Amino acid sequence: MHDNLIILAAGMSSRMKQNTTTNFLTKEEEDQANERSKSLISVGNDGRPLLDYLLFNAKKAGYKNIYIVINEQGTLFYELYGKEKSNNFHGLSISFAIQYIAENRIKPFGTADAVFQAVEQFPELNTQQYTICNSDNLYSVKALKLLRETKNKNAFISYDRDALDFSLEKILGFAIMNLDTENYLINIIEKPTEKIANKYKDLFGKIRVSMNIFKFDGKTMFTYLKNCPVNTERNEKELPTVVLNRVHDDSKAFLGILLSEHVPDLTSKEDINVIRDYLKNEFQNELKW
Repeated sequence: MHDNLIILAAGMSSRMKQNTTTNFLTKEEEDQANERSKSLISVGNDGRPLLDYLLFNAKKAGYKNIYIVINEQGTLFYELYGKEKSNNFHGLSISFAIQYIAENRIKPFGTADAVFQAVEQFPELNTQQYTICNSDNLYSVKALKLLRETKNKNAFISYDRDALDFSLEKILGFAIMNLDTENYLINIIEKPTEKIANKYKDLFGKIRVSMNIFKFDGKTMFTYLKNCPVNTERNEKELPTVVLNRVHDDSKAFLGILLSEHVPDLTSKEDINVIRDYLKNEFQNELKW
């Protein structure tokens, strides 16, 4: 069991900033979508950002130490959650790691680089275990708790693709997780056709996908983060690459924890009202910290 959660929030939100032909946002909402980190867009009760709800679920799951990875322009994070090295936010200790952009690049170097820079800036994580997740997905208390409490050193939530309430186009773009009979990861198949995806159904007849939420053992994963190669297609260092390189060296390295539920997602402007309606239904009153 561990108490550490790394939340990735340093991305450029490029898909959120794309123009939309659907006119359903106010000017203020559109300005926020174009200017803020996705997780800080006001979508919740009393205008609270999505990140508040993720932090709320993390606290209910038992996490105590939160490390939010932001970019160098992330000043709004400080305004909302504190400017100190370690900030108390409703009983959570919140610290910020900066994902610096290399001189020869115009955007961050990917999710694996974000985690590597975080553990470099907070080296105590390299002797501990921690969970990693996106800032623009609202993971449930159950999912966060499963990773916090698993006895496996490295793990991930292996979601039932059929339970995800997304458009078919979006779902078909998810990578497929190929698991063995004990639910340990064998391989990740990116953008498979439906025919290929059906070949990788698990023992329950389910197609499994990852929503980018992992548990890492700091002692064993640091070297893999440090030595992560660049994905030549996307020119980024990515967490799935780190995971697969570890699996290559140890076939029982990453356990897939099976879970069947939806994961609310805030990727584009079209998702804003969907998330807002979800939060109204699930969190009818203010967050009771």
